[in-house]
Amino acid sequence: MASYEKWLSGTPELNILNLLGLFDRPATAGAIAALRAEPAIDGLTDSLQNLNETKLKYAIKHLRDLRLLSADEKDSDALDCHPLIREHFGERLQQHNPEAWRQAHSRLYDYYKNLPEKDLPDTLEEMEPLFAAVTHGCIAGYPTKVWEEVYWPKISRGNEAFTEHKLGAFGAHLSALSNFFSKPWQKPIEGITEARNALVLSFAGFNLRALGRLREAAEPMQAALELAEKQEEWKSAAVRAGNLSELFLTLGDVSRAVRFARQSVEFADRGGDEMLRKATRSRLADALHQDGDLSESEKYFRESEEIQKKWQPEYPILYTVSGFQFCDLLLSHGQAQEALERAGQTIKWVKNLLSIALDYLTLGRAHLQLALENIPLKRKFGEANPPSKGDFEEAARYLDQAVAGLRKAGQQDDLPRGLFARAALRRALGQFEPAWEDLHEALEIAERGDMRLWLTDYHLEAARLCLAEMEAGSLRLEAGDLKLEAGEHTRAAAKLVEETGYHRRDLEVDELEEALGLVKTG
Repeated sequence: MASYEKWLSGTPELNILNLLGLFDRPATAGAIAALRAEPAIDGLTDSLQNLNETKLKYAIKHLRDLRLLSADEKDSDALDCHPLIREHFGERLQQHNPEAWRQAHSRLYDYYKNLPEKDLPDTLEEMEPLFAAVTHGCIAGYPTKVWEEVYWPKISRGNEAFTEHKLGAFGAHLSALSNFFSKPWQKPIEGITEARNALVLSFAGFNLRALGRLREAAEPMQAALELAEKQEEWKSAAVRAGNLSELFLTLGDVSRAVRFARQSVEFADRGGDEMLRKATRSRLADALHQDGDLSESEKYFRESEEIQKKWQPEYPILYTVSGFQFCDLLLSHGQAQEALERAGQTIKWVKNLLSIALDYLTLGRAHLQLALENIPLKRKFGEANPPSKGDFEEAARYLDQAVAGLRKAGQQDDLPRGLFARAALRRALGQFEPAWEDLHEALEIAERGDMRLWLTDYHLEAARLCLAEMEAGSLRLEAGDLKLEAGEHTRAAAKLVEETGYHRRDLEVDELEEALGLVKTG
């Protein structure tokens, strides 16, 4: 690159390459025009200021002939080059002319901030300029201005978390948040308040978790909690402790999850917000459910529901995630009819993608449980002549909608819930190959994110599926090999239950060990 710089010194071509160093994507004609506008940026756009279109096009053609610019295959108005070329000229400009670097990014911030036609864009495509504005504004050194003008009111929409809950765009939001860090997910950028530091850390952890990057999520989430405690922001501390509880549940540290959930209840009680007191009790109830303490779990769910009845009398039963978790407990108790009735009501209330998908999941699981009640106990894992599909049509319809909805919601840590439930349905119907497809997808997500509770559930359902294949005379493996495979999955599940404290699954392990004639573990 140095030889090209020397050769092109003083030419419009070199200025164009320097401009491209400001971008991490193709530079549109509008963005280039904003940079070329008066007044000139000293040392950057001087020679481009009064360049007529003919000479500009010649300079661009010359760079393309030199293969320093990409060919104009799709959009002749956009300029692009290899990422390494962009990186080189960007670093060069930042080092040798930092004031021009700052001014240029400031102009791009103003350009992209004002580009959307709507004040509040409502699709991901319409919001793209706002994400670009955040990047350029933070590079220009205006993180507070960016926060107050673009990020908080237009991207996050305050506490609405619009891009996540309405668009499921966790990756795009995380990319925007990265601009507020000097060291990703650990050290927020200088120039924003401590309270906003805590929000940036908390939001980053939430989005990392949603993308299945759980180990990465733990550090910013814990840092955000510590800041909230330090500032005695008890409401924020309650929310963040609750989020950590959910994170450690998925990672497979149930005792730690229960501990953070209890902290969350304590902080919420100090904060005095009744709806937060409701939410934290639901989180604690769910953690206790996974720990196998069903009676204590139900106690906190009932407390949570009583608080909700008092403060939201128009919603007399738990809904959204709390409602799903309570229905999950009810299904563990075998109370499918109550779960069915609750989800049938709450799905009329909820609006966000995740809550809708979770209600579909409850409806599907409840229909499946009701259908399976008609199957003799000895046929629990599967049978040579599966029951009529008519008994399971509702379960299939809702579970397909649940899986599709969880995909659309974009939260990788929740998708296995739907896949496991649908695999169980397909097992009951003798649809073994599709059941394995669901299990393998869930396994891939669980392994990628180190989600040990999902790994446990994978091994349990895989063991049941092997037994169902054996009972049905599956040709995938010999019966003896299927039994060996089921035993391996059961032992793996039993080991994980002990390591994680996932004692909700103790009975399922016992049933499989009895069915396989295995020596009791533990």
